[in-house]
Amino acid sequence: MSGNVLELDQISLHGTATTPAEAIDEAGRILVATGAVTADYPRYMHDREVLVSTYMGNFLAIPHGTNEGKDTVLASALSFVRYDEPIDWGGNPVRFVVGIAGKDGGHMDVLSKIALVFSDEEQVDRLLVAESPEEVFALLGDVNS
Repeated sequence: MSGNVLELDQISLHGTATTPAEAIDEAGRILVATGAVTADYPRYMHDREVLVSTYMGNFLAIPHGTNEGKDTVLASALSFVRYDEPIDWGGNPVRFVVGIAGKDGGHMDVLSKIALVFSDEEQVDRLLVAESPEEVFALLGDVNS
């Protein structure tokens, strides 16, 4: 791992999920593949979703694990998945699923940086039409600083 929470290979522009559960699995697989979390972490992401929806507005859901799953987090990391068709997330359209794993509370700073990007409708529009992981990375790169 590079120390960055987001790298190009953690960005998928054409997610295949059609339900929130599938989207959580998709985002979780990317986090597992980075080595930031153990294979058990996605289960805790599902547990969080049962407790409270991770839908944030502006087409964004941010699934993340519960406190019970913190031992499965090895390093802070993000996964970014964009969907061509909106996923019905409890009655809300979701086009972006940003999975977060935060080591030692590190997710709060990352969450605030993601929220800042998605509170700007121009940025959201740019993310919707980005044609490459590099474009997405340029828009979200501040999460690494």
